[in-house]
Amino acid sequence: MVIRIAAVGDVHLDEDVVGRFRPALEEVSNHADVLLLAGDLTRHGTEAEARCVAREFGGLGVPVVTVLGNHEYQCDEVPQVVRVLEAAGITVLEGTGMVLDCAGGRLGVAGVKGFGGGFAGRCAADFGEPEMKAFVQTSTESANALGAALRSLDCDLLVALTHYSPVPDTLAGEPPEIYAFLGCYQLGQAIDSAPTTLALHGHAHHGTERGTTPGGVRVRNVAHPVIKQAYSVFHLGGHLDQGEVSRMGSSGSRPAWS
Repeated sequence: MVIRIAAVGDVHLDEDVVGRFRPALEEVSNHADVLLLAGDLTRHGTEAEARCVAREFGGLGVPVVTVLGNHEYQCDEVPQVVRVLEAAGITVLEGTGMVLDCAGGRLGVAGVKGFGGGFAGRCAADFGEPEMKAFVQTSTESANALGAALRSLDCDLLVALTHYSPVPDTLAGEPPEIYAFLGCYQLGQAIDSAPTTLALHGHAHHGTERGTTPGGVRVRNVAHPVIKQAYSVFHLGGHLDQGEVSRMGSSGSRPAWS
């Protein structure tokens, strides 16, 4: 049995782009058991933009699960954004997880927005000014919440969903000077602390699709500017080893090993 996961991030919806994704989304139930959104659903995080997201991604016939991105925090309307999304049936995760009963088994999804901080050898340290300590503490607390959520789920296959990247691999193509603002190693540690099958993130528009955590978990950057389609579909389980993932385009016409 196989669990099919559709995923996309960084769609940055507003009134002028509503409807761009919907034709392909109307067919998502033919290709996937669940749709995961990797944050930056809006441009500026307003309640009005959240209503655009609700119109685009609501009522699709499959569960839709999301984390927020940094853009959702811009206008300080996070509670309103979450309320609108959840009213449309979209589950918002932040240091939390859920288990979905799919035809191919029980899928666990744990999610958190995440934060920056950098990666081994080039990361921020919890030292010095209180502002720097607060920066690193935010990264650590977010990663700890993700790890706890992942480890709490009783499921057949486990997926981590974040906005910020857990590895530097999928940032290749971005200026190295901004890696510290695109992800942090603590997220990778959290993912490796559980039997995670796949990790999905967005945020890095000019990054690379494929990466791997130090512990060997497959990481995929599903930011829309990277995947260049309405969503990617990943097949987990079945004849595949749990460490392997197959991927196809949203139309299902371009299968390839991930």
